[in-house]
Amino acid sequence: MPRIPPVIYEQADPSTRAEIDRIIAAHGRTTNMKQTLAHVPTALRALMQWYPLHDEVEAVLGHRATMLFVHAISTQTDCLICSTFFRRMLIEEGEDPEQLGLDSREQAVVDYGRQLASDANGVSDDLFSRLSEWLKPPELVLITAFGGLMVATNLFNNALRIELDDYLQPYQRET
Repeated sequence: MPRIPPVIYEQADPSTRAEIDRIIAAHGRTTNMKQTLAHVPTALRALMQWYPLHDEVEAVLGHRATMLFVHAISTQTDCLICSTFFRRMLIEEGEDPEQLGLDSREQAVVDYGRQLASDANGVSDDLFSRLSEWLKPPELVLITAFGGLMVATNLFNNALRIELDDYLQPYQRET
């Protein structure tokens, strides 16, 4: 049961409806998380910056490594919505989320994502060095900022107990 119900579009004020309309136009749907964020359009716009950051990160890491990064963060924070969302993407792309074959670069990205999610103060010099072998300082800034926004999204979903969207139900990890 969510702690705060999602905004009901028909009952929302015009500026909130406009934000929701922009999301639907850009992404084809809105989600329980976005409908809940819509209570405060500024908060919704802030977390929607995930998309432009994602595009920049994907240009640096590539599609698969970016998905592995956000999946690692989301599973580490135990975010039902985000971990299931990225699990779905991996499955639809032919991956087995339980048996991901990672090269050393992808392993460093996954390790970094998990560490950001569990304790950013604990990022070791060894881990940072592994990333620095193939990422320049601006790219490290980019993936760290993106990782932070991913953690913020997970935190929002977890703290407010946002319900899993119906379309994600079939992809939920069995416990």
